[in-house]
Amino acid sequence: MKKESRLTFWESLIIMLVMFGLLGTMMIKLKMTPQIPILLTFTLLLFYGRFRGFSWNELQQGIIDGVKPGIIPMIIFIMIGVLVSAWLMSGVIPTIMVYGLELLNARFFLFTVFISCCLVGVIVGSSFTTISTLGIVFMGIGHVMDINVALTAGSIVSGALFGNNMSPLSGTTNLSTGIAGVDNVFDHIRTISHTALPSAIIAAIIFLVAGHTGTNPNMSSVHHIINALQANFFVSPWMLIPIAVLILCAILQVPAIPTLLSGSITAIIMHVFINHANFATISQQIMQGCKLTSSDKQINAIVSGGGVASMLDSISLILVALTLGGVLLKLGVVDNLIGKLRQQVNTPGKLILTSIISAIGVNFLVGEQYISIILPGTTFRKNFEEQNIRPQYLSRVLATGGADINALVPWGVSGIFISGILGVSPLVFIPFAFYVWLNPLLTVIFGFIFGKKYKINDEVKTVGKVAKELD
Repeated sequence: MKKESRLTFWESLIIMLVMFGLLGTMMIKLKMTPQIPILLTFTLLLFYGRFRGFSWNELQQGIIDGVKPGIIPMIIFIMIGVLVSAWLMSGVIPTIMVYGLELLNARFFLFTVFISCCLVGVIVGSSFTTISTLGIVFMGIGHVMDINVALTAGSIVSGALFGNNMSPLSGTTNLSTGIAGVDNVFDHIRTISHTALPSAIIAAIIFLVAGHTGTNPNMSSVHHIINALQANFFVSPWMLIPIAVLILCAILQVPAIPTLLSGSITAIIMHVFINHANFATISQQIMQGCKLTSSDKQINAIVSGGGVASMLDSISLILVALTLGGVLLKLGVVDNLIGKLRQQVNTPGKLILTSIISAIGVNFLVGEQYISIILPGTTFRKNFEEQNIRPQYLSRVLATGGADINALVPWGVSGIFISGILGVSPLVFIPFAFYVWLNPLLTVIFGFIFGKKYKINDEVKTVGKVAKELD
């Protein structure tokens, strides 16, 4: 028997329950910062693995394997810190804020935020980029308008993840289709739209109603904020060029890191020529973030932030979470739990429910969206094939239960990122990310109602076999 399978199912289940108990008690009840509870849980799990016969080399390899999937996301986090700082210091984000304050109707603010993030998310293909650009802008505007911060953050997250789901440029969308064996990404997008669009419509209605039933936003300071931004930054349509560069790179399907660098470099070049900034100041702001020191403390708070340093806390949390996930995978805890579930499925509805529960479970155990797509996808793909279900329904499960749910995990990569960028606790925005809750729920409900229609009919299957043989 492989060493990774030494632990029994019940042992793995007990480990999971104890782990959740420890993390929940320390993070929620004792209000400890997440890094310490996760590090303590990792330590206990590491020594338990040694006690159960795993060598230190095996456990160390588990740590390495766990951290590997997070290397690129962590680099992207750094690039986003650079982008935010560059866009703040140059005036890109202040320009968007000024135009936004002039155009926005406070009564439709939450609805507008949601729709805007949906559209930009589809174009850019990255929920992280949408949240780190538009998200910061809308949080600032919402603060000025005295809009509930939890609802503002919830509308940003909901719109960004809908756009991420519906974009052919999205990394998680393409990963889900690849793992599920879908030949055409647009087949996946058409399929996920059956649940994503109703979820988005329901979420949009909620945000529209919430905006109308809340207290009247404070508009008295809006013109003051506009004047203060124009006094401290170069506000001009020219400052929208870095956004156009970002969108162009997305359309050309340039990978995330060079795309973010292109947007940052464009803003920095414009900052040098327009504001005559020196490179010493720029380098300091790129590292430490933009810190406005005007006489207006409200403006200083709104347009200060970004920088590599602002991402280090999030990166450290991702690092310890992935380390914990790597040890769980090496001990076989995740495989044991998912393997047990895999034996219980015999209908499309049950298979979809089990698959999505597995993806959610991996999210909470490991905290990494890519692993939560890859592991359940490779585990249940054979079941989907055996039940003759079209692969795009598996990719839909992976996108909703894997990529989306990660935003609802306080120690997950997405949850950590959103919290750090928007400056709110995960427990603040999670209850109001309505789209993220609705899409997996509808995926399961539709699976039970329409599951039989997901199957490839016998004629299509026969034609496919003949074509494969001819090839």
